[in-house]
Formats: sequence, C-alpha cells, structure tokens
Amino acid sequence: MIRFYIMFGFAFMFLLIRWDGKLNMYINTKYAYLSTIAIGMLLLLSLVEGLRMYLLERAAEKKAEQLQERNDSEHEHEHEHDRGHGLHDHDHAHDHSHDHDHDHDHDHDHGHSHASPYRWKRVVGYLILAFPIITGIFLPVQTLDSSFVKAKGFSFPGMDESFSDKNPGNHQFLRPDSSVFYSKENYNKVKDKELSEFASLDEIALRDDNYMKGMEVIYNNPGLFMNKTISFTGFAYKGEQVDGEHYFLFRFGFIHCAADSGVFGMLVDFPKGTKLSDDDWVEVTGTLTSELYQPFKQTIPVLKATRFKPIEQPKDPYVYRNF
Repeated sequence: MIRFYIMFGFAFMFLLIRWDGKLNMYINTKYAYLSTIAIGMLLLLSLVEGLRMYLLERAAEKKAEQLQERNDSEHEHEHEHDRGHGLHDHDHAHDHSHDHDHDHDHDHDHGHSHASPYRWKRVVGYLILAFPIITGIFLPVQTLDSSFVKAKGFSFPGMDESFSDKNPGNHQFLRPDSSVFYSKENYNKVKDKELSEFASLDEIALRDDNYMKGMEVIYNNPGLFMNKTISFTGFAYKGEQVDGEHYFLFRFGFIHCAADSGVFGMLVDFPKGTKLSDDDWVEVTGTLTSELYQPFKQTIPVLKATRFKPIEQPKDPYVYRNF
C-alpha cells in the first residue's frame, strides 16, 4: 500500500505545481509536456497498484476464511476423537501440542532475525522517496536572487573554453554554454546558425524568448558586436570585486531544468553617480565594449549604459534556452 501512496503522492505534487503555475521554476517550459506525461503515468501506476493491493487483500481474506473453516473442521474432529479415548491419550496429545508450539515459536524468532534488516532497508527507501513529495508540497518555492550568487560565487571560463571543461556538473555563470549538449561538429553548426540571426542587427534587444540564445552568441563572438547597441533587463548584483558604477545584471536561466540552470548576464558600466542595490531590477540600453576584469584575469564584454530605468520584477523572472 505504501507504493500506492508514493506514486500517488508524486502525481499529486506535480499536479499541484502545475495548478499553482510554478512549473517554470523547475524546468524549461518548453518541456512542460513531459510533466503531463509523468502525471498520467503515475496516476495509471497508482491505479494498477491500488487494484493489485485490492486483489491481494481479497485473496488473503478468502484464504483466511478457508483456513478458518479447516481449523473449525479439524477442531470438531479432534473433539470427537478425544471423547473416544482416555484421559492418558488426551494428556499425551496436549504435551505433543505444547512441544510443537515451542518449536514453532523458535522458528518464528529465527526467521524474524533475518527479515529485520531487509525491513529497515525498505523503510529507509520509502522515507527517501517520500522526502521530495513532502518538501515539494509543503515548502514554498523560493525565487532565486542575488543571495544564490553570493552563496555560490561565480567564475568565467575563457572564450575558447566550455563550462564543462572546468566545472563539470556545476551551475553556469554569465555566459550560457549549450555546447555540452552537442558534439563539437554539431555545436559549430548551431553557433553559425544562431550567429546569423544576430550578426546583421545594429540594435539587439534581448527579450525573454531570445535572452539566453543572444547572450551565448555575444559571448561566443564579442568582437563582431563591439559598438553595437544592446538592451536587456536583469537584477543588479554589485559583488565585492566590482568598483565605481559597475554592476552585473543577471537573469536566472534554464537550459533544460534546474540541474543545468545558471545565472546569465553581463557587466554594465552605468552613468556616473548611479546607485543600485542588489536585486534591483533594471532595463538597460548601451553600447558593447570590453574591459580587463582582474578577478577573472581576462577581458570580458561590458555594456556601457546610455540609458536605463528601474522596473518591477517580471512575473516570470527566469529565462529559458530555445533550441
């Protein structure tokens, strides 16, 4: 029965996430159909498990009834047999029965000692499976912000390196890198195709639907976009290694799901006197330049802001990679 509750619990959790409109905080919404398939399969498996348990219970009840009928029949037969024999035979039968019960208890204890470790393994396994259900249903979903960046820190690989070369399995920062999902030859084809979408534009507006693709193109080909006008939105992050009116502007993004998510954006040089706090949302427009950023010990793209304005946090603060 526990397996039924586990499978139904996962189905209920996914349904609740979909109902609350929070699926985008776990996966790229392009793959939302996968959660629908998962919900359907889990509900079907729950139904099968429930039916299986019902049939087992019915079989057990039927077996118990048959056993009770047999015991009643044997008891009646023994009663008639005892009435036809003397007290000595009755005592003998009683002693024999006592010895048999003793042996049975011994066998039962012996079997119990072997079953106990297996039972505890099952209990631990069920607890592990129940943990994400309980947390997914009862704990609130926290929108990622600058505190995540402060906790994790961030690094930036060279322009000719991928994140998988230096930080396999780690979250990405600043520069989106989808190369880990392609062979080298196929990724070069993808890069050329996506470059053609932006290379001819003098003004590049990075919106929710093309944010990660555009950022990846710019970071892969910074020289081709120097002095071009670029605009995008993000939350501010000052950090401890940025001086003056320089602030990073970030968006949290998903390539496929939370496991390959990252914080993507650009260092922005705002007009003199600009004061921003971490997590302030800003819409900025500027000209792409480059600077030597000492903490990374390399030159990185920097947007020199010509205009900007504070904005409210978007309804969906995350962006997603469209392939």
